[in-house]
Amino acid sequence: MSGVLWFGLYMLALNWGEREVDAGTAAMITNIGPIVIALLSGWLLREGFPRRLLAGMAVSLAGAIVVGFSMSAGGRASVLGVLSCLLAAVSYATAVVCQKPALRHASALQVTTFGCMAGAVCCLPFAGQLISQVADAPPSATWNIVYLGLFPTALAFTTWAYALARTTAGKMGATTYVVPTLVVGMSWVILGEVPRALTFVGGALCLAGVAVSRGRRKP
Repeated sequence: MSGVLWFGLYMLALNWGEREVDAGTAAMITNIGPIVIALLSGWLLREGFPRRLLAGMAVSLAGAIVVGFSMSAGGRASVLGVLSCLLAAVSYATAVVCQKPALRHASALQVTTFGCMAGAVCCLPFAGQLISQVADAPPSATWNIVYLGLFPTALAFTTWAYALARTTAGKMGATTYVVPTLVVGMSWVILGEVPRALTFVGGALCLAGVAVSRGRRKP
């Protein structure tokens, strides 16, 4: 189920949504995912609802919205795109909650491998289109897809599963709020995209929220 929801439905819904909305709007919508993870894991996995976790996630969500708003200036959005991104966020959150119990019975590599296989089966209806487009695509585009499969997918999802097996789903979801800050920093260094002052504020809020959510109460 985790593979179908995450490697199948989430990937399709997110890519479809990003064709209809700008990157900032997509980021803001999908960043509700960790909140949904915390709510579902607190209810279904009996992890509870720690106040520090919820407070930290609220701060990080505000930061992610600020970052997304700064990226969305002059952007575009459609109802279909917004709904697709919302579906992607809920699918990803539900997949994480399904993945957590599976990691009690299999290794991170096994869970990721079977998840990728399930996602590949879900995407088989697009196989014909893939073959025809690969034949026409420049080699650089094909190699970019290979890179995305090996590193942001295979390596990243395996390390994610390894970490998820050793902490709660709620805390793991909160950690992903570091991503907007990393994206801003990397785009600045690699692409030369100088972030706005508002983007810095949002990134600082994201990091502060993660620090709060991952902190421990003093005895």
